[in-house]
Amino acid sequence: MPQDRYQTVQDVADRLNVAEATVRQWIKSGALRAIDIGKGWRIADTDLAQFLRAHETSPRPSETRPGQTAEKENDNEPPR
Repeated sequence: MPQDRYQTVQDVADRLNVAEATVRQWIKSGALRAIDIGKGWRIADTDLAQFLRAHETSPRPSETRPGQTAEKENDNEPPR
């Protein structure tokens, strides 16, 4: 099992160009998984990646497969 690297709230805020309060709100609401280690919250790289995937709007055009449009990712889901 690969070992995760952990980032602070400030690291994540800087990386995403948002306020630290925004990251803390995501953690408080349960949208972003984090671990409280006593000196502050830490966010695993895999948890941040999962959070970002969950908040994607649609794949980039280069990421679409032949015959798939960017608006419709899955034939079983209605277009957004």
